[in-house]
Amino acid sequence: MNLIVDIGNTSVKMAVFQGNSLQEKWVFPLSDFFKIFQEILNQYPEIGASILSSVVNSVSEEKKLLQKHTKLVELTPILSFPFKNKYATPSSLGKDRIALVAAATAQFPTKNTLVIDAGTCVTYDFKNAKEEYLGGAISPGLEMRFKALHKFTAKLPLLKPEGKFELTGNSTETSIVSGVINGLLLEIDGTIAAYATEYEDLTIILTGGDTQFLSMRLKNGIFANSNFLLEGLNYILEFNKTQ
Repeated sequence: MNLIVDIGNTSVKMAVFQGNSLQEKWVFPLSDFFKIFQEILNQYPEIGASILSSVVNSVSEEKKLLQKHTKLVELTPILSFPFKNKYATPSSLGKDRIALVAAATAQFPTKNTLVIDAGTCVTYDFKNAKEEYLGGAISPGLEMRFKALHKFTAKLPLLKPEGKFELTGNSTETSIVSGVINGLLLEIDGTIAAYATEYEDLTIILTGGDTQFLSMRLKNGIFANSNFLLEGLNYILEFNKTQ
């Protein structure tokens, strides 16, 4: 049984896997790490291995705890991965993007696959049918776009992506909502169309915090999976057990 630990800038995600099957997941602030970890161990004493992915540097105590109770694998660029990384600067490639490509390799082998992670940023990651990771793109996410309009102007209000929106806004507020949401939807659809023109039989995955909001509004056929990153981390852990 595996414990997956993903420490982000604002929250921690933990998940327990039995093989490839997700048993349960938790999302909580980093301050609750030790409490939640102990509760998970009590509930799942069969946990034997773990993987840690962290964008926060000061997690030495959390790491020590994982090492004490499990066989820990820490996600770094020097680990073995189930794909060939052709990124020009592999040491700068985000751990979340590595995990997403691993999940794409595991679940869609020999398929041209584009993974779109819609969170704080929107990342696009592409691996081809040869299991080669070629790279992708990074752009601002929904919340970041709303905040940028508010922060870098004198009078535009800070809004959120909620409720209905039209193509043509008839007030400042509805114009902002239309511009931000329709702008991102058109960006995603356009990116998918560009990849589909260049690569045959393209598989598209949408994941991240804004998955539910965006998936029902996109034109292209996609697989929506909010747990794709966790599944990728679990696959990397399983892959490195055999190396």
